[in-house]
Formats: sequence, C-alpha cells, structure tokens
Amino acid sequence: MEDKIKMLIAVGAAVTANCQPCLQTAVSQAQKIGVEKKEISEAMAIGRVVRKGATGKMDRFSGTLIGKNITDNEDDCPFGSSKEDVKEWVNQDDKCGCNQPEQEATT
Repeated sequence: MEDKIKMLIAVGAAVTANCQPCLQTAVSQAQKIGVEKKEISEAMAIGRVVRKGATGKMDRFSGTLIGKNITDNEDDCPFGSSKEDVKEWVNQDDKCGCNQPEQEATT
C-alpha cells in the first residue's frame, strides 16, 4: 500500500476515534509526503461520517439493553442533571487534556 493511502487512512481513523494527537500526527506526516489539503479534508469528512454512523448505532444498541429509545431523549439525563448543569460541564476545561491549546501542524 502506498504511503499516501496509509496516511489518508490514518487521518480518517483519527477523526473517527476522536484522537486529537493522532490526527495532528497523521496530518503532519501526510503533509510531509505531499498529500494535498483537499485529500486530507476528504479523509476527515469520511472519518466524521463513520463516527456519526457508529455513534448512532451504539445509541440504538445500548437503548435495546435497557428497553428504552435513548436517541429520542436528549434531555433525559441518567444522573438527574439539569440542562444548566450540562451546559456548565460542556464549557469547563476538559480534565483529560483533550482541550489543550492546538498546535499548528508542521509542514
């Protein structure tokens, strides 16, 4: 398999996995070997589509385990939190380090 194809697969997989360090590395390496920005963008779009499909299927599957359609109940928090609580959590810094300041990919 050509290096270009490997790097485009890595870009799409990183987006699907929500792995920011993986994506940064894959994009940087793809650029180093001359992959065009349009091709990288397309690989990212494919990764988003795959991630969205997988998330939807997992939501439906997990709902079957408890006999409830969880995909239609966005406001139904299993922990009894209010919408205001959820908004506050979303706006807080991520404790896992995923929201560290973005660094520009080296070219």
